[in-house]
This record gives sequence, structure tokens and C-alpha cells, in this order.
Amino acid sequence: MVKTIIFDFGNVFLDKDKESRMAALAQLGLKEWTIEHDKLEEKLELGKLSADEFLEKLQPYTNGATIEEIKEAWNTDILSFPLYRLEFLQKLSQDYKLFLLSNTDPIHVEKFETDCGTSFYSDFYQCFEKVYFSHEIGLRKPEEESFNHILKNHNIQAKYTLVVDDNKINTNTAESLGFQVWNLQKGREDVVELFDKKIISREEA
Repeated sequence: MVKTIIFDFGNVFLDKDKESRMAALAQLGLKEWTIEHDKLEEKLELGKLSADEFLEKLQPYTNGATIEEIKEAWNTDILSFPLYRLEFLQKLSQDYKLFLLSNTDPIHVEKFETDCGTSFYSDFYQCFEKVYFSHEIGLRKPEEESFNHILKNHNIQAKYTLVVDDNKINTNTAESLGFQVWNLQKGREDVVELFDKKIISREEA
């Protein structure tokens, strides 16, 4: 019996394309994404670097690109958020406690909110009991504490909670903690197939 669902954001609701981002950064001179860049991105997603600090640290790796050009390239991977997914989520929120748990950064959040507009993103956020962005809580998946943070702050149990995430390492951690999981396959599955794929039976709703 599923009573609660914890959703990821990117590639679950919001379509993303990391390859486009890497191509855009390469056009600015940052042709190789290294472990050092991964560490910078992790600090950004944990709130240890501000958006401006992060962009400034990328600047020396470019061919003289401006901060605004780097920001634009960074956001190239943010694509669309189809309305039908929001409508599905709104219906789902009538029967389940929903949470959003996302490894993301303030640059991407700003881009999403700007592109979608206040009405859309407000309707989206209102579907959830609580929205948890990694850069706001200082915790990042697949750390166990990121999932435990929700358990500790809300009256829910892992065994009655489904975690939906497109990243296998995240669902592996969640499963080890006793959560039910759906490792959604980007490009082959859609979150609105939650019932069709028997992830949850309609009788539970």
C-alpha cells in the first residue's frame, strides 16, 4: 500500500538534455568536463557555492565568455514541462501525500520558473506537501540522509512510500532504506504511466 510518493524533478516532470549543455559549454571553450567540474557542480547543488560564485569559477575554463553567456549555456539542458504531467500530478495529489526531492541548483530553478511562469510553477509546487531542493537543504541524493530528511520531518514510513527517480543509483539507495521504488527510464517511460505500468494499482488511490 503506497500512501506517499517522493518524486525527482528533472527527467521525471521537467525534460532535460545534458548533452545540449555540454555542447553549449564546449562552444564557449569548456570542451572537457572533468572531476574538478563535477566537484564544483556538487558544491553548487549543495548550496556551498552561490550561482555567481559557480559561474565565476567556470569562467577561466572558457575562451573569455561572459558570466551571462556561461549561464545561458548552463541552462541549455532545461527543456519543456508538458502540461499533461502537471494535470496528472494535480489529480494524484488528491489521493497521495507528495514530495519533491531534487538534486538541482538555483540557476536551473530560476530558469524553470522564468520559462514556465508564476501560475504554472505555483500550481506545480502546490501539489506537494513540501518541495526539497538540494541547494536549499544542503543534502544531495544518493546520500541516505537526503531521504531520511523527509522521513524525519514528516509523519511517513519508508515501506508505504514510493520513490520515483530516473537515476538508478538514487533508487538503489532508496530501496536499501526500505522504500518502494520506480527507476523511471528517460525516453522510454513517462511519469503519467504510474498506474498503467502497475507501479501503483488504481485500487490504492
